[in-house]
Amino acid sequence: MDVKNKKVTVVGIGRTSMALIRLLLREGAMPYVTDASKAAALQPMREQLEELGVPYECGGHSSSAFEDTALVIPSPGVPPSIEPIGQAVEAGAACISEMEFAFPYCRSKIIAVTGTNGKTTTTELIRHMIYACGHTVLLAGNNDLPFSEAVMVEPAPEFIVLEVSSYQLELIETFHPWIGVLLNLSEDHLARHGTMEEYASAKANLFAHQGPGEIAIVNADDPLCSGFAQRRAGTCGLVLVPVHRFSVSQRLETGLWLDGDTIRNGDTAIAERGDVHLPGPHNLENVLAALAVMSIGDFRWDKVIEGLRCFEGVEHRLERVASIDGVDYINDSKSTNLDSLKAALESFDGPLVLIAGGRGKGSDYASLRGPVAQRVSTLITMGEDAPLIEDALAGEVPALRAADMADAVAKAAQAAPAGGVVLLSPGCASFDMYSNFEERGRDFKRAVGELRPPRHGATERMTA
Repeated sequence: MDVKNKKVTVVGIGRTSMALIRLLLREGAMPYVTDASKAAALQPMREQLEELGVPYECGGHSSSAFEDTALVIPSPGVPPSIEPIGQAVEAGAACISEMEFAFPYCRSKIIAVTGTNGKTTTTELIRHMIYACGHTVLLAGNNDLPFSEAVMVEPAPEFIVLEVSSYQLELIETFHPWIGVLLNLSEDHLARHGTMEEYASAKANLFAHQGPGEIAIVNADDPLCSGFAQRRAGTCGLVLVPVHRFSVSQRLETGLWLDGDTIRNGDTAIAERGDVHLPGPHNLENVLAALAVMSIGDFRWDKVIEGLRCFEGVEHRLERVASIDGVDYINDSKSTNLDSLKAALESFDGPLVLIAGGRGKGSDYASLRGPVAQRVSTLITMGEDAPLIEDALAGEVPALRAADMADAVAKAAQAAPAGGVVLLSPGCASFDMYSNFEERGRDFKRAVGELRPPRHGATERMTA
């Protein structure tokens, strides 16, 4: 859309919207920003808006914010179904996502990854391996670098690896990546999407506008993921786009699969399990997805494997924080749903002291009974859903309630036997106590760092 000299209403003030506003200004648009909140945390961005000369309002959405606007772009956290946006669309305004708006300005090949779990690890690994192959690459999207900012980088990188959420995929009309990856699908964000079908439909939009020369990669072990991609292929013109698959549980004639300790592409051995230094079976799925991208993209394979071997993971994703008195402390704050919590539990043999809880997403905590009974020796709960978690797991494991993170870590340190693991894997969103999961993870690491002195006079080792 040509936005020169046109009013564009940006709904929500945040990191993504600030990058979007700079792109809009570069293209000659007249942005107006509206946010329902008056939170003090918005103050730094309000100051930036004033420096840029961009009008804004906080504390509610006035009708004037949407009057005579040609385009409405909600921030990812703002549901497009809110009444002011609907009224603007009825009056003739277009409504698209930030990712859709930025797409025409992108001069790089796009590798986009979505799914309920594993997006961050997979995108970080892809970026790491592309860089190891000697190419210029940026990681953007649902992380620290908004897509709108990435498309303005000079010179443009050869590749942009995008971590893409369902929120970003809701309002796309033309966006199509060179390679799109769908990792898995399980219940998440249903308060926003309403049903699992709507959530899956948003995810499948990743492939909806792909054409010749572009590629879809899906998880063959996830029936909903693989089946939904096939239905999209039959109804949205995807018949021209090859669908590649990966699997850790079945042999594939074409595609990447795990054969014991060997990773194969069809019949050809391309890597070994020993090349992977990430804990947990779920991370093998992430690795296969990333290697599928590298194989299809025809990158230099010796450099791909070199990059894989030196990849140690990312912050807040099964991050080893410290070893104190023979107990390992693991930060998995990115665990914001029950599937990611279950995957974290499967990554360790135990005994585990689990710190869980936060703002739930309406999931059934009783589904944790088996995994918790099998691997957890003590449960520490915190946050809004602590009582629900305790009730659902009553009788399976001793449980202690913590007032805050420092209390949780202190209780966990007392409960953990030598040779055990203290695992922060909340299985819940962080917004009851923190601004985001990163802040929650940093608080955990700070609390672990304050465990002084180490019990029994042992030497403490902290990792950066």
